[in-house]
Amino acid sequence: MTQDTANMTVVVTGASGRTGSRVAQSATAAGLTVRAASRAQGFDWQDRSTWARVLRGADAAYLVYPSDIGAPGVAEAVGAVAREAVGAGVRRLVLLSSRGQDRARDAEEALHASGADWTVVRAAWFAQNFSEGPLVEELRLSGELVFPAGEVREPFVDVRDIGDVVVAALTSGDRYAGQTLAVSGPRLLTFGEAVAEIAEATGRELTYRSVSARAYGERLAGFGVPEAAAGALVEAFEQLLDGRNAYLSDGVREVLGREPRDFGDFARDAAAAGTWKG
Repeated sequence: MTQDTANMTVVVTGASGRTGSRVAQSATAAGLTVRAASRAQGFDWQDRSTWARVLRGADAAYLVYPSDIGAPGVAEAVGAVAREAVGAGVRRLVLLSSRGQDRARDAEEALHASGADWTVVRAAWFAQNFSEGPLVEELRLSGELVFPAGEVREPFVDVRDIGDVVVAALTSGDRYAGQTLAVSGPRLLTFGEAVAEIAEATGRELTYRSVSARAYGERLAGFGVPEAAAGALVEAFEQLLDGRNAYLSDGVREVLGREPRDFGDFARDAAAAGTWKG
């Protein structure tokens, strides 16, 4: 059963971020009313007093915890916001999670226990991590990506597909309630191979150099990344980049009835937009 979206209001946390912005775009295209919930709109995951105003009167919500405030307390915050939402009458919740990450499982369990009609979208590494955020500046300015991924293969997922899957889950009634939808791209690439595809799309000479997760954390600190956020990233990379995620997931095909977007298409689109121009 597909839900009537004519009068449906969805709260989108992280609405200016990589996934939240695409969820907002997909939701708007589907006819939903989007209520952005970010620091700019006065929503703070760490300040309970900011939650009720954003959630009041909404029909559904997309939850994504911001990585820049560090990992400790993620599960507690997700559970608390979910319970607040349910108490405000917002029972339909979709949570973005990460394949293979222990802390992500704790957040999923907190959502399960909230009383919500929940769906988890468990995602592979984002293709757009190469085009938005700190990695793009390294590639654009120096022509080299330094990163702790070794020769691990990853099925990079396009965040536009995540946005479409989230909105489908929100608007399909109870079809995906109580389910975990794992999403990935259609093929496995090493980070070096991904950079090579970006180089081909841009016509620039771009290279990849692998370092340890700890050495990368020191680089982040040198760039001014707060200690808590850098530590959380190092911990996540040590888990996620050990080969455990070197497999494909079929959530995009299952939900949308089509193949996921390919990394090469992402690279060509971003290159045409001038993302990596030196």
